[in-house]
Amino acid sequence: MAAEQPSTVDPGLVARHAAVEAGVAEACRAAGRARDEVTLIVVTKFHPASLIRDLAALGVHDVGENRHQDAAPKAAELADLPLTWHFVGQLQSNKARAVAEYARVIHSVDRDSLVTALARTGRPLDVFLEVNLTDDPGRGGAEPGALLPLAERVLEHPALTLRGVMAVAPIDEDARAAFARLRGLSERLRTVAPHAAAISAGMSGDYAEAIAEGATHLRIGAAITGKRPERP
Repeated sequence: MAAEQPSTVDPGLVARHAAVEAGVAEACRAAGRARDEVTLIVVTKFHPASLIRDLAALGVHDVGENRHQDAAPKAAELADLPLTWHFVGQLQSNKARAVAEYARVIHSVDRDSLVTALARTGRPLDVFLEVNLTDDPGRGGAEPGALLPLAERVLEHPALTLRGVMAVAPIDEDARAAFARLRGLSERLRTVAPHAAAISAGMSGDYAEAIAEGATHLRIGAAITGKRPERP
């Protein structure tokens, strides 16, 4: 029998969270994978700390944010909760130290200067290498050909644990095909870092395809949180 949900939590949030959990479980079954192989990160972009507190009441432990100016005050306000904060947005090197004060996982490492900045914080951090799967050099992420040299830079720093690769599926490409390419890049990464087998991929509209291609970390926002507030 499912645990009774706290009566103060918005029923809509409860329903959306349950629906995504069911969808993730079904996608894992379809892929022949165990549900516990996949970490669900709820991306709470622009939502208030109170929503994250409600998510914690529903059993959510992993929270994603992509702007330091939003994340820092939320993390401070919610310091009493057993949350793991994931930074999933583009990160400026000069913000690395501040972000490392609360985030334990960085999903968007895409250049040498950011590796250096994160290592200088002295904080133990898990990092994913973000790969650009498009032909647009203006998009975030390292070019696929730069993946192994970037991994080697991370491996030089004991405080940084290389977890694997991260990407966003291009909007003009079939998501499953894009994630298949990412899976191939993950295999390439493991030739220099055998332990770095994690794949951060899949959002609200394509998490089933990501799971089918081996994703271990999903970054899901609106499908759980509902419509985002207007950007401040």
